[in-house]
Amino acid sequence: MTSRTVTLLDVARTAGVSKSTASDALQGSGRVAEATRDRVRAVAEELGYRPNSAARRLRRSSTGAIGLHLPQTATRLDYYMNLAFGAVARAQEDGFDVVLLAPASTMGGAGGAGGATGPGGASGPVASRVDGLLVIDPEVGDSAVPGLLDAGVPVVTGERYLGSTAAPTGAVICDNAASLTALLDHVTDRGARRPAVLAPAGTSAWATALRATAASWGQEHGVDVALRTVPFAATPGEAEETTLALLRADPAVDAVICAPDGAAPGVLRAAATLGRTVGTTASDRTDSAASDRTDSTAASDRTGEEPSTPEPGPHPRTPLLVASCVDGTATRSAEPPVTAVDLRPAAYGRACAELLCDILAGRTPPDTVRRHAWALETRASTTAGPA
Repeated sequence: MTSRTVTLLDVARTAGVSKSTASDALQGSGRVAEATRDRVRAVAEELGYRPNSAARRLRRSSTGAIGLHLPQTATRLDYYMNLAFGAVARAQEDGFDVVLLAPASTMGGAGGAGGATGPGGASGPVASRVDGLLVIDPEVGDSAVPGLLDAGVPVVTGERYLGSTAAPTGAVICDNAASLTALLDHVTDRGARRPAVLAPAGTSAWATALRATAASWGQEHGVDVALRTVPFAATPGEAEETTLALLRADPAVDAVICAPDGAAPGVLRAAATLGRTVGTTASDRTDSAASDRTDSTAASDRTGEEPSTPEPGPHPRTPLLVASCVDGTATRSAEPPVTAVDLRPAAYGRACAELLCDILAGRTPPDTVRRHAWALETRASTTAGPA
C-alpha cells in the first residue's frame, strides 16, 4: 500500500481493533490502553498511513490552524523568528497551519483581541479562525493579550503572563533567574568585582525576572551590581550609548551583561571607544596588577621616592568582560565572540506548539506547565582566548 491508498480502516484491521479505537489511538483521545495505542501507531507508521486532515477538521469543526502572537518588536529580532520557525514545524506535524496575528488584528477595539465580542470572546474573529493560540512573552502592558486569553480557544503562553486577567490553558517557561545567575557567577569567577546588567524594560516575565535577579544576586553576594534599564528590544546603538554613559560615570565596572537580543555588539563598541580590551581571566588581572606595581617601583627607583599605591578601580588596561542574556547571530559573529545564554528559540517554539497540540488532542490536560532548558555558551569575551 502507498500513503495515498491506506485508510483508517486498513490500520484498524491490521492492528486488530475497531475503526473508532484506531482513530482514538492515533489522535491520543478516548480510553485506549497504552499498549494498544502504541500498536496502532506502529501499524500506521508501517503502512504509511496519513490522516485526511480536511475530513478530520470537518468532523471536529476545526479550522486546522493555530494563531501565533509575538511582541511588536519581534520582526527585527532573530530570537522570535527562530522561535516562530520552530513552532510552525511542530504544528505541521499535527496537521496545523500557523497564522501570525499581526498587531493590527489583535490590538485595540472595544471587543479586545481581533474584535472578539461575545462572552469569553468565543464569537470573535480570533476564535473563528483558529483552534488555539500561542502567545509568546506576553506583557501586562500589551492590550491585545487579555482578549487573546479570553478568546474562547485553548491558549499556551511562552513564559508566564503576570497580568490579573484570565490565565492561559498552559505555559512553557524558562528559568530566567537561573540563566542570569549563571552569567553573574561566570563573570565573577573570571575575576569581575563590579558587574553591570543592562536589563530590559517592560512587564514580561523575562524582563521582570532579570531586573529582580540582578538586584537579589547583588544582595546575596554582597556585590553592588550596577543596574541600567534599556528598551526591551534595544538596538546596538542604544546599548552602546548606555554602556558609554555607564563606564564613564562608573569606571570601576569590569563586566557588562547585556540582556536584549542582538544588542551586545553595541557594548563592544563602547568598550573600544574607551580603550577597554574585552576578555580576561583572573590571572590576567593579577598580571595587570603586577605590571602596575612594577611600573610604580621602576618610577620610584628613578625618583628615589617610595612607590605609590595605585588608585582603586580598574587600570586603563584592565579588560572588560562582556556577556549576553540571549545568544544569536550577533553574539556568535561579534569580535570577539560574546559569551551568551542559548535559549534555544527554535526548540522553544516547538515546545510551545507541542503543548498546544497535545492539549487540543486531549493528550495533555489543561493547566499544564512545561519547562524549557537553556545552555551557557562561554566565548572569548569573558576568557583569555577561544572558549
